[in-house]
Amino acid sequence: MRSPCCFLSRARTVLLRLSSHAPDGRLPRVSGIKHCQASRCFCTKSSKPYYITTPIFYVNASPHIGHVYSAVTADCLHRYKLLKGYTSRFATGTDEHGLKIQQAASNAGKEPLSFCTEVSESFRHVFQRCSISYTDYIRTTEQRHRQAVQHFWTVLHSEGFLYKGTYEGWYSTPDESFLTPAQVTDSTDSEGRQIKVSAESGHKVEWMKEDNYMFRLSGFRTELLHWLRSNPKVIQPVKFHDLVLQWLEDDIPDLSVSRQKSRLQWGIPVPGDPEQTIYVWLDALVNYLTVAGYPQNHSQWWTEVHHVVGKDILKFHAIYWPAFLMAAGLPLPQTIYVHSHWTVEGKKMSKSLGNVINPLDAIEKFTVDGLRYFLLRQGVPDSDCDYYDDKVIKMCNSELADALGGLLNRCTAPSLNPTQQYPRFSNTCFPKEGLGGKSISDDYRLIEAVSALPLIVEQHFENLNVYKALEAISACVRLTNGFVQRHAPWKLDRKVPEDQQWLDTILHVSLECLRMYGILLQPVVPGLADKILSRLGVTPEERSWDSLNFLMRFEGRECGLEGRALGPDLGVLFSRLERRRTPKMATTQDKS
Repeated sequence: MRSPCCFLSRARTVLLRLSSHAPDGRLPRVSGIKHCQASRCFCTKSSKPYYITTPIFYVNASPHIGHVYSAVTADCLHRYKLLKGYTSRFATGTDEHGLKIQQAASNAGKEPLSFCTEVSESFRHVFQRCSISYTDYIRTTEQRHRQAVQHFWTVLHSEGFLYKGTYEGWYSTPDESFLTPAQVTDSTDSEGRQIKVSAESGHKVEWMKEDNYMFRLSGFRTELLHWLRSNPKVIQPVKFHDLVLQWLEDDIPDLSVSRQKSRLQWGIPVPGDPEQTIYVWLDALVNYLTVAGYPQNHSQWWTEVHHVVGKDILKFHAIYWPAFLMAAGLPLPQTIYVHSHWTVEGKKMSKSLGNVINPLDAIEKFTVDGLRYFLLRQGVPDSDCDYYDDKVIKMCNSELADALGGLLNRCTAPSLNPTQQYPRFSNTCFPKEGLGGKSISDDYRLIEAVSALPLIVEQHFENLNVYKALEAISACVRLTNGFVQRHAPWKLDRKVPEDQQWLDTILHVSLECLRMYGILLQPVVPGLADKILSRLGVTPEERSWDSLNFLMRFEGRECGLEGRALGPDLGVLFSRLERRRTPKMATTQDKS
């Protein structure tokens, strides 16, 4: 068990949110979250468990950046919790049962399991390439999962929440979803024929009538409403919490939770009834319990579970899943983090348009850290985000190559720091009270802004607003560059003791800022953050949330980094990205 440890930052009242707009290099505008004392204690939790999940991804198609965005988002939260001292578990994987998979395997001329293994391995490979640090990779075709699902089914049945009935209505095979008449609309297919489609997804639906097992979902409406109203932050952002409440304003019908085996062979059989196959969504949702150790050893993790899901599967996670858990007598999720979708140059990603972004191609062009940074910097959970190459290039060049990389390169260059050591800070040059030194008012605003930064980043990470955390960090990087530019240490004469002392102080403050940014960026861009901290000579033991003790010498305390040798020069922090030009087509005039 780790012992909590803490430090106190400057005892000044600060405001928590930094605006990303600071064109003149001054302290960004502050607004909004709440007031607090900057003497806040950053205490490491003593090995408290934390369990974060992505949805498991359907293996009917190859991974794209939408899948990677879900995984990177959960990975960021997992890495953040580890920095905070939690014992974090992070699960992802693939959903491999259902009629859609059965049909896709048949069309590919492959056995279902062989088809699933091939696609599942492609997801695993992409996630590994994207530095997704999952601790568990679950496949629904695993024996441990089959046992968990059948046990869960048995519990629901023994408690009286399942009954044999006839389902008659609309079903969407692409969505693996039963739909009410209100969820279906008229459309036409590619040949102009009238068809019915899902109003939400646009996928074709078919009318079906089957004798299936039904789950008494209608009886949980009141309990679901009470749960949501009693826990206003359980679904974030609030826009999606309100949407689920809106769905529950009307009565909800019972849910078909099995399919006839004659229609669906590729799935988990209903215990005691081999002619029925368990509905793919009930099967898939139980994966979260499987990873936690259900049914024997799940209690430690299940009370701390948090889900990251896309908005298209919100109903399954915010209505069906909690109702299943209530029926089984299990605790409900602590948080359901919902994110929106990615478009490509303003259009929905689709095979027919040929605009599906392959993550491996994106990594090749922009690097792993470049893609991760862009997705988390641009990804706004409550609204769809647009992807195009020029936007990635512009953002990564501006914020990673120029602002952050330029700052690190400038402040560790042998021309400014010939001894290649962490310079010493002078309280005479930069007095705490701001009297008699060489520092000016804007410099104190920088100190205040960076001192407040860990609190801002923490709150935004906790609310899954990673883009706001990165806005705040980027604003402080601009302030730090402004600080260096303002005092131009390269103009100082190192032969003059006072100038050397001031030069060292400028570099000390700048490197302290970089150290803070390096620690805070670890959940987002782990490779790039490691390069920053390694260049500064910061050891692995000095990179946790506990180490966010900014500018100790300013407070009159010792700084263990002073005089320490910098780490090796690892080259450019982030190489500028170049636009790939499309070869110009020769015109008739060119040919002549």
